[in-house]
Amino acid sequence: MKKAILSLLILFGVSLQAQDKLAYQLFDKNGKKVTYKKMLKAALDTEVVLFGEYHNNTISHWLELELTKDMAAEKKIVMGAEMFEADNQKAVNRYLADSITQKKLDSTARLWPNYKTDYKPLLDFAKEQKIKFVATNIPRRYASMVSKKGFEVLETLTTEEKSWMAPLPMPYDAQLPGYVEMMKMMGEHTSPNMPKAQATKDATMGYFIVQNLEPNSVFVHYNGTYHSDNFDGINWYLKTYKPGVKILTIATVEQKDLDQLEAEHYNKADFILVIDEDVTKTY
Repeated sequence: MKKAILSLLILFGVSLQAQDKLAYQLFDKNGKKVTYKKMLKAALDTEVVLFGEYHNNTISHWLELELTKDMAAEKKIVMGAEMFEADNQKAVNRYLADSITQKKLDSTARLWPNYKTDYKPLLDFAKEQKIKFVATNIPRRYASMVSKKGFEVLETLTTEEKSWMAPLPMPYDAQLPGYVEMMKMMGEHTSPNMPKAQATKDATMGYFIVQNLEPNSVFVHYNGTYHSDNFDGINWYLKTYKPGVKILTIATVEQKDLDQLEAEHYNKADFILVIDEDVTKTY
């Protein structure tokens, strides 16, 4: 009888476990499970948070907004994002000030196709709470120029155009792991200008974050996870432009198993957001 009851309890436990469908799990850089509360506490105790996302991942976007709301409830924050280009800052400011409508912003700011579902909630939160929101990215047309002709082409731009990017000449280290990996992934015939184009984005985002740091506040930045993974990319430029700046990074990865962080993701960031690979995508 006791054995039968024990068997039923085991089966019941397994059944409950099977019903416990988690969408995400947080880990630290050493692969240890951590709570959201711990990540929030760490985020409040730094100067810059780089939230690395998958652009089409619903959980990434949801947690970005949740973390932002919880941080804003505790401390002054500044917000900024890769998805808004620096030459559109005036349009963003006018929208935040309620001087233009969403429709006007749509027609002037080159918004991403998934803006409405994924980034509008962040911008609207900044608007509601009167939080400064910085368009941190280099206009894509200039990054495209660099991918074809190198950094030198940026010297041909006007003074106004140069104001929409990190100061020239931009620092650059071709041996940074992220840029080396990019060359490997793109194949042997890839132009060395490709990682330089990536660097113009990293440099510009890092520069505008530093320019908009405020005392006793945290700058919360949203970017593709590859721009800040492995403490590289934007991180390197932040430390170049402001040595000693305190940075916390969050990386996003997708796995089938949420119970354990895969070895390849160790040390990818201070916190690793692991999302079930079956989670619905926005595109």
